[in-house]
Amino acid sequence: MSPELLNGLLEGLHAAQQGLRALLHALGLAPEVHGQPGWPLAHRIAAEMLVVDAGHARRVLWSLACAGGALVLLAVALAWRRARWPLVALAITVLVLAPWPQAHLLLAPAVATSLHQSPTGFAAAGIVRGQATYQQHCVRCHGTDGRGEGPDAPQLVQWPPNLNGALLWKRLDGELFWRVREGMHNRAGVPTMPGVGGALSDAQIWEVLDYLQAHAAGQMLRESGTWDRPVRLPAMAVQCRQGDARHSRELVGQRVRVAVAGPGVQPVADDPRLVTLVAGVLPAGGDSECRPQADLHALDQALALVLGIPAAELPGYQLIVDRAGWLRARGQPGKAAWSEDDLVCRSTTVPGAPPDVPVAVAAVAPGDGLEALIRRMDAEPVRLTRGGFPH
Repeated sequence: MSPELLNGLLEGLHAAQQGLRALLHALGLAPEVHGQPGWPLAHRIAAEMLVVDAGHARRVLWSLACAGGALVLLAVALAWRRARWPLVALAITVLVLAPWPQAHLLLAPAVATSLHQSPTGFAAAGIVRGQATYQQHCVRCHGTDGRGEGPDAPQLVQWPPNLNGALLWKRLDGELFWRVREGMHNRAGVPTMPGVGGALSDAQIWEVLDYLQAHAAGQMLRESGTWDRPVRLPAMAVQCRQGDARHSRELVGQRVRVAVAGPGVQPVADDPRLVTLVAGVLPAGGDSECRPQADLHALDQALALVLGIPAAELPGYQLIVDRAGWLRARGQPGKAAWSEDDLVCRSTTVPGAPPDVPVAVAAVAPGDGLEALIRRMDAEPVRLTRGGFPH
Protein backbone atom coordinates (compact mmCIF):
# COMPACT_ATOMS: atom_id res chain seq x y z
CA MET A 1 0.00 0.00 0.00
CA SER A 2 1.37 3.41 -0.95
CA PRO A 3 2.16 5.91 1.84
CA GLU A 4 -0.51 8.33 0.54
CA LEU A 5 -3.20 5.64 0.55
CA LEU A 6 -2.23 4.50 4.03
CA ASN A 7 -2.18 8.08 5.34
CA GLY A 8 -5.55 8.70 3.75
CA LEU A 9 -6.96 5.59 5.42
CA LEU A 10 -5.54 6.58 8.80
CA GLU A 11 -6.79 10.16 8.50
CA GLY A 12 -10.22 8.94 7.48
CA LEU A 13 -10.49 6.52 10.39
CA HIS A 14 -9.27 9.16 12.83
CA ALA A 15 -11.77 11.70 11.50
CA ALA A 16 -14.54 9.08 11.72
CA GLN A 17 -13.75 8.41 15.37
CA GLN A 18 -13.59 12.12 16.17
CA GLY A 19 -16.86 12.67 14.33
CA LEU A 20 -18.53 9.82 16.19
CA ARG A 21 -17.33 11.23 19.51
CA ALA A 22 -18.66 14.69 18.61
CA LEU A 23 -22.03 13.22 17.59
CA LEU A 24 -22.33 11.18 20.78
CA HIS A 25 -21.35 14.23 22.81
CA ALA A 26 -24.04 16.32 21.09
CA LEU A 27 -26.58 13.59 21.88
CA GLY A 28 -25.53 13.54 25.53
CA LEU A 29 -24.03 10.05 25.24
CA ALA A 30 -20.38 11.14 25.63
CA PRO A 31 -20.14 13.54 28.59
CA GLU A 32 -17.05 15.62 29.20
CA VAL A 33 -14.18 13.86 30.94
CA HIS A 34 -11.27 15.97 32.17
CA GLY A 35 -12.24 18.94 30.05
CA GLN A 36 -12.96 17.21 26.72
CA PRO A 37 -15.71 14.92 25.38
CA GLY A 38 -15.01 11.40 26.57
CA TRP A 39 -14.80 8.29 24.41
CA PRO A 40 -17.70 6.14 25.64
CA LEU A 41 -16.77 2.88 23.90
CA ALA A 42 -14.58 0.09 25.23
CA HIS A 43 -12.45 -0.05 22.06
CA ARG A 44 -10.97 2.26 19.42
CA ILE A 45 -9.43 1.63 16.02
CA ALA A 46 -5.96 0.11 16.45
CA ALA A 47 -4.23 2.35 13.94
CA GLU A 48 -0.81 1.20 15.11
CA MET A 49 -1.55 -2.24 13.60
CA LEU A 50 -2.46 -0.65 10.27
CA VAL A 51 0.95 1.01 10.18
CA VAL A 52 2.99 -2.13 10.88
CA ASP A 53 0.92 -4.69 8.90
CA ALA A 54 0.39 -3.74 5.26
CA GLY A 55 -1.75 -6.81 4.58
CA HIS A 56 -4.08 -5.91 7.43
CA ALA A 57 -4.32 -2.33 6.15
CA ARG A 58 -5.27 -3.59 2.68
CA ARG A 59 -7.98 -5.81 4.15
CA VAL A 60 -9.42 -2.88 6.09
CA LEU A 61 -9.40 -0.71 2.97
CA TRP A 62 -11.08 -3.38 0.83
CA SER A 63 -13.65 -4.02 3.56
CA LEU A 64 -14.50 -0.33 3.72
CA ALA A 65 -14.78 -0.25 -0.07
CA CYS A 66 -17.10 -3.26 0.02
CA ALA A 67 -19.22 -1.67 2.75
CA GLY A 68 -19.42 1.54 0.73
CA GLY A 69 -20.38 -0.39 -2.40
CA ALA A 70 -23.09 -2.27 -0.49
CA LEU A 71 -24.54 1.01 0.76
CA VAL A 72 -24.65 2.35 -2.79
CA LEU A 73 -26.45 -0.79 -3.97
CA LEU A 74 -28.98 -0.49 -1.15
CA ALA A 75 -29.60 3.17 -1.98
CA VAL A 76 -30.20 2.28 -5.64
CA ALA A 77 -32.48 -0.56 -4.56
CA LEU A 78 -34.68 1.85 -2.63
CA ALA A 79 -35.18 3.98 -5.73
CA TRP A 80 -35.41 1.18 -8.33
CA ARG A 81 -38.31 -1.05 -7.39
CA ARG A 82 -38.01 -3.41 -10.34
CA ALA A 83 -34.48 -4.49 -9.39
CA ARG A 84 -34.86 -4.00 -5.65
CA TRP A 85 -34.46 -7.56 -4.44
CA PRO A 86 -31.64 -8.55 -6.81
CA LEU A 87 -29.75 -5.42 -5.72
CA VAL A 88 -30.37 -6.20 -2.04
CA ALA A 89 -29.11 -9.74 -2.62
CA LEU A 90 -26.03 -8.38 -4.39
CA ALA A 91 -25.35 -5.97 -1.51
CA ILE A 92 -25.57 -8.82 0.99
CA THR A 93 -23.25 -10.94 -1.17
CA VAL A 94 -20.71 -8.11 -1.29
CA LEU A 95 -20.81 -7.80 2.50
CA VAL A 96 -20.47 -11.55 3.00
CA LEU A 97 -17.51 -11.82 0.62
CA ALA A 98 -15.70 -8.74 1.96
CA PRO A 99 -12.27 -9.55 3.46
CA TRP A 100 -13.24 -8.39 6.96
CA PRO A 101 -10.19 -7.94 9.23
CA GLN A 102 -9.86 -9.84 12.47
CA ALA A 103 -11.37 -7.92 15.37
CA HIS A 104 -8.33 -8.31 17.62
CA LEU A 105 -6.21 -6.59 14.95
CA LEU A 106 -8.74 -3.92 14.11
CA LEU A 107 -9.67 -2.84 17.64
CA ALA A 108 -7.65 -1.87 20.70
CA PRO A 109 -8.83 -1.31 24.29
CA ALA A 110 -9.78 2.30 24.91
CA VAL A 111 -10.19 4.56 27.93
CA ALA A 112 -12.41 7.58 28.40
CA THR A 113 -9.61 9.98 27.38
CA SER A 114 -8.26 7.95 24.44
CA LEU A 115 -9.11 10.66 21.89
CA HIS A 116 -8.15 13.61 24.09
CA GLN A 117 -5.47 15.92 22.72
CA SER A 118 -3.08 17.95 24.81
CA PRO A 119 -4.45 21.46 25.39
CA THR A 120 -1.08 22.99 26.27
CA GLY A 121 0.23 23.82 22.80
CA PHE A 122 3.68 22.60 23.94
CA ALA A 123 4.28 25.97 25.59
CA ALA A 124 7.77 26.76 26.86
CA ALA A 125 6.51 27.95 30.25
CA GLY A 126 4.41 24.80 30.64
CA ILE A 127 7.39 22.59 29.79
CA VAL A 128 9.41 24.21 32.59
CA ARG A 129 6.53 23.90 35.05
CA GLY A 130 6.22 20.25 34.01
CA GLN A 131 9.90 19.74 34.76
CA ALA A 132 9.44 21.07 38.29
CA THR A 133 6.37 18.86 38.81
CA TYR A 134 8.24 15.81 37.53
CA GLN A 135 11.14 16.44 39.88
CA GLN A 136 8.77 16.74 42.81
CA HIS A 137 6.42 13.83 42.13
CA CYS A 138 7.95 11.41 39.60
CA VAL A 139 11.69 11.34 39.96
CA ARG A 140 11.84 8.79 42.78
CA CYS A 141 10.55 6.07 40.47
CA HIS A 142 11.49 7.27 36.99
CA GLY A 143 14.85 8.83 37.87
CA THR A 144 16.25 12.25 37.10
CA ASP A 145 17.16 11.12 33.58
CA GLY A 146 13.83 9.40 32.85
CA ARG A 147 15.38 5.96 32.42
CA GLY A 148 13.26 4.38 35.15
CA GLU A 149 16.06 3.88 37.65
CA GLY A 150 14.91 6.09 40.52
CA PRO A 151 15.59 5.12 44.15
CA ASP A 152 12.07 3.67 44.61
CA ALA A 153 12.06 1.70 41.34
CA PRO A 154 13.34 -1.60 42.86
CA GLN A 155 10.36 -1.69 45.20
CA LEU A 156 7.82 -1.69 42.36
CA VAL A 157 6.29 -4.83 40.87
CA GLN A 158 8.10 -4.04 37.61
CA TRP A 159 10.68 -1.49 36.61
CA PRO A 160 9.35 1.79 35.17
CA PRO A 161 9.79 2.18 31.39
CA ASN A 162 12.55 4.20 29.80
CA LEU A 163 10.94 7.54 28.93
CA ASN A 164 13.78 8.68 26.66
CA GLY A 165 12.85 6.67 23.58
CA ALA A 166 9.94 6.64 21.18
CA LEU A 167 7.37 5.57 23.81
CA LEU A 168 6.00 9.11 24.22
CA TRP A 169 5.36 9.37 20.48
CA LYS A 170 3.87 5.90 20.03
CA ARG A 171 1.00 6.39 22.49
CA LEU A 172 -2.01 8.62 22.00
CA ASP A 173 -1.93 11.83 24.05
CA GLY A 174 -5.10 10.94 25.91
CA GLU A 175 -3.94 7.44 26.80
CA LEU A 176 -0.66 8.73 28.19
CA PHE A 177 -2.68 11.21 30.27
CA TRP A 178 -4.94 8.43 31.56
CA ARG A 179 -2.06 6.18 32.55
CA VAL A 180 -0.33 8.96 34.47
CA ARG A 181 -3.52 10.06 36.19
CA GLU A 182 -5.07 6.67 36.92
CA GLY A 183 -1.97 4.49 37.18
CA MET A 184 -1.22 1.17 35.52
CA HIS A 185 -1.78 -2.53 36.27
CA ASN A 186 -0.33 -5.74 34.87
CA ARG A 187 -2.42 -8.54 33.39
CA ALA A 188 -3.00 -9.99 36.84
CA GLY A 189 -4.47 -6.69 38.01
CA VAL A 190 -1.54 -5.87 40.26
CA PRO A 191 -0.67 -2.13 40.31
CA THR A 192 2.61 -1.43 38.52
CA MET A 193 2.45 2.37 38.68
CA PRO A 194 0.46 4.47 41.12
CA GLY A 195 -1.80 7.15 39.65
CA VAL A 196 -1.13 10.78 40.49
CA GLY A 197 -4.67 12.05 39.97
CA GLY A 198 -5.05 12.77 43.66
CA ALA A 199 -1.87 14.83 43.81
CA LEU A 200 -1.76 16.65 40.47
CA SER A 201 -4.30 18.65 38.49
CA ASP A 202 -5.11 17.78 34.89
CA ALA A 203 -3.11 20.82 33.72
CA GLN A 204 -0.07 19.65 35.67
CA ILE A 205 -0.25 16.17 34.12
CA TRP A 206 -0.37 17.62 30.60
CA GLU A 207 2.63 19.81 31.43
CA VAL A 208 4.59 16.83 32.76
CA LEU A 209 3.93 15.03 29.47
CA ASP A 210 5.22 18.08 27.56
CA TYR A 211 8.36 18.12 29.69
CA LEU A 212 8.94 14.40 29.14
CA GLN A 213 8.63 14.83 25.38
CA ALA A 214 11.06 17.78 25.35
CA HIS A 215 13.51 15.85 27.53
CA ALA A 216 13.23 12.70 25.41
CA ALA A 217 13.83 14.74 22.25
CA GLY A 218 17.02 16.15 23.75
CA GLN A 219 18.23 12.70 24.74
CA MET A 220 17.59 11.42 21.20
CA LEU A 221 19.62 14.28 19.77
CA ARG A 222 22.47 13.71 22.22
CA GLU A 223 22.66 9.97 21.61
CA SER A 224 21.92 9.61 17.90
CA GLY A 225 22.47 13.10 16.49
CA THR A 226 18.89 13.19 15.17
CA TRP A 227 15.34 13.84 16.24
CA ASP A 228 13.90 10.46 15.32
CA ARG A 229 10.39 11.81 15.95
CA PRO A 230 9.15 15.31 15.01
CA VAL A 231 9.26 17.88 17.81
CA ARG A 232 7.54 21.26 17.74
CA LEU A 233 9.19 24.56 18.57
CA PRO A 234 8.22 25.34 22.19
CA ALA A 235 5.41 27.88 21.97
CA MET A 236 5.85 31.42 23.30
CA ALA A 237 4.55 34.96 23.07
CA VAL A 238 6.51 37.00 20.52
CA GLN A 239 6.84 40.58 19.36
CA CYS A 240 7.78 41.09 15.71
CA ARG A 241 9.03 44.20 14.01
CA GLN A 242 6.03 44.32 11.68
CA GLY A 243 3.67 43.86 14.62
CA ASP A 244 1.69 41.15 12.80
CA ALA A 245 2.50 38.28 15.17
CA ARG A 246 1.77 38.03 18.87
CA HIS A 247 2.45 34.34 19.39
CA SER A 248 4.78 31.79 17.83
CA ARG A 249 1.74 29.77 16.69
CA GLU A 250 0.96 32.63 14.31
CA LEU A 251 4.27 31.98 12.55
CA VAL A 252 3.14 28.51 11.38
CA GLY A 253 3.08 28.59 7.60
CA GLN A 254 6.45 30.36 7.45
CA ARG A 255 9.95 29.02 7.94
CA VAL A 256 11.45 30.27 11.20
CA ARG A 257 15.05 30.52 12.31
CA VAL A 258 15.61 30.66 16.06
CA ALA A 259 19.00 32.11 17.02
CA VAL A 260 20.17 32.27 20.62
CA ALA A 261 22.12 35.46 21.29
CA GLY A 262 24.65 35.92 24.05
CA PRO A 263 28.05 37.34 24.92
CA GLY A 264 30.54 36.87 22.10
CA VAL A 265 27.90 35.54 19.70
CA GLN A 266 27.92 37.16 16.27
CA PRO A 267 24.55 38.85 15.50
CA VAL A 268 22.38 37.05 12.95
CA ALA A 269 21.25 39.06 9.94
CA ASP A 270 17.67 38.89 8.71
CA ASP A 271 17.02 36.62 5.74
CA PRO A 272 13.97 36.96 3.46
CA ARG A 273 13.65 33.17 3.26
CA LEU A 274 13.04 32.88 7.00
CA VAL A 275 11.47 34.71 9.91
CA THR A 276 14.33 35.29 12.35
CA LEU A 277 13.47 34.97 16.03
CA VAL A 278 16.32 35.91 18.34
CA ALA A 279 16.25 34.44 21.85
CA GLY A 280 18.80 34.93 24.62
CA VAL A 281 20.43 38.21 25.62
CA LEU A 282 20.75 40.79 22.87
CA PRO A 283 23.75 43.14 23.00
CA ALA A 284 23.08 46.79 23.78
CA GLY A 285 21.40 48.41 20.81
CA GLY A 286 20.75 45.02 19.20
CA ASP A 287 17.69 44.45 17.04
CA SER A 288 15.86 41.42 15.64
CA GLU A 289 12.96 40.66 13.36
CA CYS A 290 11.10 38.88 16.19
CA ARG A 291 11.76 38.56 19.92
CA PRO A 292 10.17 36.31 22.54
CA GLN A 293 8.20 38.09 25.23
CA ALA A 294 7.32 37.33 28.88
CA ASP A 295 9.28 34.49 30.52
CA LEU A 296 12.58 34.39 28.59
CA HIS A 297 14.15 32.07 31.17
CA ALA A 298 11.45 29.46 30.49
CA LEU A 299 12.17 29.60 26.76
CA ASP A 300 15.90 29.11 27.36
CA GLN A 301 15.17 26.10 29.59
CA ALA A 302 12.77 24.58 27.06
CA LEU A 303 15.19 25.05 24.14
CA ALA A 304 17.99 23.51 26.19
CA LEU A 305 15.80 20.49 26.92
CA VAL A 306 14.96 19.77 23.27
CA LEU A 307 18.63 20.24 22.34
CA GLY A 308 19.82 18.01 25.18
CA ILE A 309 22.31 20.55 26.52
CA PRO A 310 22.67 22.67 29.68
CA ALA A 311 21.01 26.08 29.36
CA ALA A 312 24.38 27.78 29.90
CA GLU A 313 25.58 26.33 26.56
CA LEU A 314 22.67 27.74 24.53
CA PRO A 315 24.23 30.98 23.17
CA GLY A 316 25.29 30.49 19.57
CA TYR A 317 22.87 27.68 18.76
CA GLN A 318 20.43 28.11 15.89
CA LEU A 319 17.34 26.11 14.95
CA ILE A 320 15.27 26.06 11.77
CA VAL A 321 11.56 25.35 11.94
CA ASP A 322 9.62 24.24 8.86
CA ARG A 323 6.31 25.68 7.68
CA ALA A 324 4.36 23.12 9.72
CA GLY A 325 6.07 24.18 12.97
CA TRP A 326 8.45 21.20 13.34
CA LEU A 327 12.05 21.65 14.45
CA ARG A 328 14.13 20.37 11.54
CA ALA A 329 17.71 21.70 11.60
CA ARG A 330 20.28 22.56 14.25
CA GLY A 331 23.22 24.89 13.85
CA GLN A 332 25.90 24.57 16.52
CA PRO A 333 27.93 27.45 18.00
CA GLY A 334 30.97 28.42 15.99
CA LYS A 335 29.79 26.83 12.77
CA ALA A 336 30.33 29.26 9.91
CA ALA A 337 27.64 28.12 7.47
CA TRP A 338 24.63 25.87 7.12
CA SER A 339 24.67 22.59 5.21
CA GLU A 340 22.29 19.70 4.56
CA ASP A 341 24.08 17.80 7.34
CA ASP A 342 22.39 20.16 9.82
CA LEU A 343 19.01 18.63 8.99
CA VAL A 344 18.52 16.50 12.10
CA CYS A 345 14.82 15.68 11.66
CA ARG A 346 14.56 13.91 8.33
CA SER A 347 12.09 12.20 6.05
CA THR A 348 13.68 9.61 3.80
CA THR A 349 11.31 9.87 0.84
CA VAL A 350 9.08 12.39 -0.84
CA PRO A 351 5.36 11.68 -0.29
CA GLY A 352 4.18 9.80 -3.36
CA ALA A 353 7.61 8.53 -4.36
CA PRO A 354 8.40 4.81 -4.31
CA PRO A 355 10.12 3.66 -1.09
CA ASP A 356 13.89 4.04 -0.93
CA VAL A 357 14.01 6.52 -3.80
CA PRO A 358 16.13 9.49 -2.64
CA VAL A 359 14.84 13.01 -2.98
CA ALA A 360 16.31 15.04 -5.81
CA VAL A 361 17.16 18.54 -4.64
CA ALA A 362 17.46 21.24 -7.29
CA ALA A 363 20.86 22.76 -7.86
CA VAL A 364 21.66 25.81 -5.79
CA ALA A 365 24.36 28.43 -5.97
CA PRO A 366 27.75 27.12 -4.80
CA GLY A 367 28.33 27.85 -1.15
CA ASP A 368 24.66 28.56 -0.35
CA GLY A 369 24.24 25.78 2.18
CA LEU A 370 21.18 27.40 3.74
CA GLU A 371 19.30 27.34 0.43
CA ALA A 372 20.18 23.67 -0.08
CA LEU A 373 19.00 22.87 3.44
CA ILE A 374 15.73 24.78 2.96
CA ARG A 375 15.00 23.03 -0.32
CA ARG A 376 15.73 19.65 1.21
CA MET A 377 13.52 20.44 4.20
CA ASP A 378 10.65 21.60 1.97
CA ALA A 379 10.99 18.55 -0.27
CA GLU A 380 10.96 16.13 2.67
CA PRO A 381 8.08 17.10 4.98
CA VAL A 382 7.80 15.16 8.20
CA ARG A 383 4.67 14.01 9.96
CA LEU A 384 3.94 13.04 13.54
CA THR A 385 1.93 9.91 14.29
CA ARG A 386 0.56 8.96 17.70
CA GLY A 387 -0.93 5.54 18.23
CA GLY A 388 -0.63 5.16 14.45
CA PHE A 389 -2.82 8.20 13.73
CA PRO A 390 -1.36 11.21 11.85
CA HIS A 391 -1.34 14.45 13.86
